[in-house]
Amino acid sequence: MSGAAPRTAFVLAGGGSLGAVEVGMLLALAEAGVRPDLIVGSSAGAVNASFFAGRPNVAGARALRAIWLGLRARDVFPFSPVGGLLGALSLRDHMIDPGPFRRLISDHIPYRLLEEAEVPVHVVATNVLTGREALLSKGLAVPAVMASSAIPGVFPPVEIAGTYYFDGSVASNTPLASARALGAERIVVLPTGYSCEMKKLPQGALAMALHGVNILIARQLVVDVERFMDTTQIRVVPPLCPVSTQPFDFSNAAQLVDRAAASTRAWLARGGMEHTGIPYELPPHEHELI
Repeated sequence: MSGAAPRTAFVLAGGGSLGAVEVGMLLALAEAGVRPDLIVGSSAGAVNASFFAGRPNVAGARALRAIWLGLRARDVFPFSPVGGLLGALSLRDHMIDPGPFRRLISDHIPYRLLEEAEVPVHVVATNVLTGREALLSKGLAVPAVMASSAIPGVFPPVEIAGTYYFDGSVASNTPLASARALGAERIVVLPTGYSCEMKKLPQGALAMALHGVNILIARQLVVDVERFMDTTQIRVVPPLCPVSTQPFDFSNAAQLVDRAAASTRAWLARGGMEHTGIPYELPPHEHELI
């Protein structure tokens, strides 16, 4: 008689608008019957994780796809010259009004408290004062997701129970250690990847910052997988390659979701869930730009 299935965690990384890639991965995994016992998300990954944890099935992934296809940059990053100037002059601690993003999260997360999700969901944020990783597993879902996604200097830090938090990617963008501490025996990593084939420099300070963070995320994820792969079953879903979409650009969400779904289906068909290792698409690499 075979043993019990390993306790499986989905771990979702950050990546700005490239978070659409994770939606395609979730759809393909759900179609294949791969269901998590818990979900851990950081930054943009926390947004996807919190929604999918409420509807962890094909229908939920399709609903998440519909949300992403309706997104525009102004829904997440409603930049205004006045806000940018106030931030630059140190008259406030952020450049962008978080109101539209908060409304987006409030309108679509299908539960009020994190512990009410159908599958346990854990959101990673960073303690502003100590710099330490914080795992938010109980309490109001919207502030937790806002905290995990609060890019320093772009959005204001979020206060929860007297402590201020900002973007989880600062302390742990792809929180493998947290998943292990929560009892995961098999970790399925859903990375957004990064824009590896841009033909021109990112346009604007925010786009440049997000691109830099995404490259840092990719490098750190490789290090973390190598660190834990001998003691934990780690399956890294291959990110898309090549990608030219900037992590500030939401106009290509449909293409990213559908490409990622097709790519993940092909990976699953090749027995991806049975093999460890780091996909070649993940480490920083170069393309011949024309």
